[in-house]
Amino acid sequence: MSDLFVIAYNDVATANQVRDKLFELSKQHLVELEDAVVVERQEEGKVKLHQAVNHTAVGAAGGALWGGVIGLLFLAPLLGAAVGAAAGAAGGAVTDTGINDDFMKNLSQNLRPGAAALFVLVKKAADDKVIPQLTPYGGELVQTSLSKADEDHLREAIAAATRKTEPA
Repeated sequence: MSDLFVIAYNDVATANQVRDKLFELSKQHLVELEDAVVVERQEEGKVKLHQAVNHTAVGAAGGALWGGVIGLLFLAPLLGAAVGAAAGAAGGAVTDTGINDDFMKNLSQNLRPGAAALFVLVKKAADDKVIPQLTPYGGELVQTSLSKADEDHLREAIAAATRKTEPA
């Protein structure tokens, strides 16, 4: 089962840096991510989602590949690729995996304009190695799917790691 974490930041750049750091930690097998989305509340109040995966583009690429292969069988590879790309893009556009978009938009209405939040769905993580690498970025833990006791423990670990990274 995955755990959801929502962390608010003062700006989009910091939220993006933390997401990039999480991807780096994922490559090191310290965290296994299911989804990571930066949500920005723009100055005019509009909420914008910055998805890590563009499902439309992925669907189009996969559709073009399979359409081309099937098109080869019927001696029309270009037509097959074009039809496959269109079908893949349409399928990708309606695909919503990971964190629910409406949930992210509703929760992000509470952000001040110009601020951002990072929504992360984590399958598993080496907390003792991940938390110290993320605390220098600051942020405020807004919501988790953890139990109250586990969430309190996480807040304490973040506070302790933050104290260690602060200059004396």
